[in-house]
Amino acid sequence: MPNYVDEILRRRTFAIISHPDAGKTTLTEKLLLYGGAIHVAGAVKSNKIKKTATSDWMEIEKQRGISVATSVMGFDYVRSDSSKCTPYHINILDTPGHQDFAEDTFRTLTAVDSVIIVIDSAKGVETQTRRLMEVCRMRKTPVMVFMNKMDREGKDPFDLMDEVEQELGIHVTPLSWANGQGIKFDHVTTIDSHEIAEDTRDLIGCYPEFSEEEYLAGDLAPVFFGSAYKTIGVQELLDFFVEHAPSPRPVEAVERKVDPMEEAFTGFCFKIHANMDPNHRSCIAFFKICSGRFERNVYYKHVGKNQQMRFSAPTCFMAQKKETVDEAFAGDIVGLPDTGNFKIGDTLTAGEMLHFKGLPSFSPEMFKYIENADPMKQKQLDKGIHQLMDEGVAQLFVSQLNGRKIIGTVGQLQFEVIQYRLEHEYNAKCRWENMQMYKACWIESDDAEELRTFKMRKAQYMATDKEGRDVFMADSAYILNMAQNDYKHIRFHFTSEF
Repeated sequence: MPNYVDEILRRRTFAIISHPDAGKTTLTEKLLLYGGAIHVAGAVKSNKIKKTATSDWMEIEKQRGISVATSVMGFDYVRSDSSKCTPYHINILDTPGHQDFAEDTFRTLTAVDSVIIVIDSAKGVETQTRRLMEVCRMRKTPVMVFMNKMDREGKDPFDLMDEVEQELGIHVTPLSWANGQGIKFDHVTTIDSHEIAEDTRDLIGCYPEFSEEEYLAGDLAPVFFGSAYKTIGVQELLDFFVEHAPSPRPVEAVERKVDPMEEAFTGFCFKIHANMDPNHRSCIAFFKICSGRFERNVYYKHVGKNQQMRFSAPTCFMAQKKETVDEAFAGDIVGLPDTGNFKIGDTLTAGEMLHFKGLPSFSPEMFKYIENADPMKQKQLDKGIHQLMDEGVAQLFVSQLNGRKIIGTVGQLQFEVIQYRLEHEYNAKCRWENMQMYKACWIESDDAEELRTFKMRKAQYMATDKEGRDVFMADSAYILNMAQNDYKHIRFHFTSEF
């Protein structure tokens, strides 16, 4: 067996998802602490722990106490009950919880093999969690649930599990249990403890036993109760996770299914982060390795450009901190310096023409004109807009009527983040001008004449996106419906596949 197979089998690449303030980033910190990746865990919006969270490294994240971008962190871990076994290599992707950045989270879910969902025991399952679970269910991603903040007053554990089953549409089984207002926690394996009431033991016994087959198929979610802030139940979750969560799984490409154990390297770009190093204005393309082994200074094929490229400084991550690596394996996330060569969805291979699926860009919900607030800094503003739009969280459109630049986002918070980052990372200032806009649709047609006529007659509504594709920008539902009814041979798309 080639040695790279052993490396792939010990990898566990997963995302942590939740609604805002459920404790997702705090749980990430504690997992890093157990893995020895950090020595002091930070916390989000904590007055008791002044150190900021490792995964929230951007200045705006530190100030607001929220995650606005996916962070990648990797480390080795040996189960606490088995010090002699080969270490597992864990790749954590800590995702934004705020719904305004859900698109970043959706694309991150294409790069992981399993998911841990964090639920605030006082709030239960919220809308954002349901939406993310729909993506997991669509991709048949194995899910574990961590019921957080059990040290506080909250819902009854049985009610919480019923809510998960009903709201997330997945069967559950408890693997640990909260007892005595969350002060003491007992494993289900020791559920016959006299400290747990007999009627509680009977109720727990009504849940199905854990089945690894059902879990890996995405049909059964193990549930752990605990408190990330007080480090209760976290190590039990981590020990169980590394033993049962899947190693890298096959990935669907347009041409075929790619098995991680294939010797030939393949990978795709699921995220671009602008300005990770403000001193150099550098961008990093995040690549999920789908198969084989990636090696430094080896030529690989950029499928979109049909060019051979090699990389002298590929990196692994601990949030913002980067370390050059000589090799990486299926399941790993590597960062490749990007000077404009990559966009989300690009594929690198050892030579094969492959295109990986499932990296959509959604039609924005809000639109504003962006204007330069400092004429002396036009160059800085243009560069900042260009790089920030490459991240794929917000979208740039240019009106064909007047050439004005339009930014489309999912929510108001994105505008605030863009404005902040332009000023503090690019030394450029912008101002926003509200505009009336209902929906942006990408259009295409096999009838070239009808498409030409449509663009001419609807010139006031036409724009191009960053890739130069035609976009119809309807300012009302009526205008959109009329266009769809009048031009039967034109296809209107509300998502755009990268």
